[in-house]
Amino acid sequence: MAYQDRKKVAAALKPIYTAASEDSAWAALVEFETSELGQKYPSTVMTWKNSWDRFVPFLQFPPMLRKVIYTTNAIESLNYQLRKVTKNRGHFPSTDAAVKLLWLAICNIEDKRAADRARDRGKPANERKAQGRLVEGQVVTNWKQALAQLAAAYPDRITPYL
Repeated sequence: MAYQDRKKVAAALKPIYTAASEDSAWAALVEFETSELGQKYPSTVMTWKNSWDRFVPFLQFPPMLRKVIYTTNAIESLNYQLRKVTKNRGHFPSTDAAVKLLWLAICNIEDKRAADRARDRGKPANERKAQGRLVEGQVVTNWKQALAQLAAAYPDRITPYL
């Protein structure tokens, strides 16, 4: 996909993952498929169609919770950075050694972000470039409502940790 079309394609795909039901999401996908961007990027349409069975359970979540899921990349970012640290290490002499390396990596990642946040402190929001907290708790819009919806949907998994 051409770089200049990424934002347009993302905007055109948004009605699919924000749809209220599976039927309306499918209708939005068909609409994207027949659009100019859908014709230009048929591989995107095929990816959605091939992954549809894995996507549909996402639509079972309430809209507030869905938004938290599709806008929060902290976990993916942390996993990427931890994989980068462990990738070239081969094997570890013990599980304890691996855990220590991961802990030090997490501390290093958070220290870098804390320094960036300190540098941006006092600047207007639109001028800040530092990422949010990674380990201590990423700032997520409407997190309390989403957490309440998670606790209602999965009381045995969420409630013990609240």
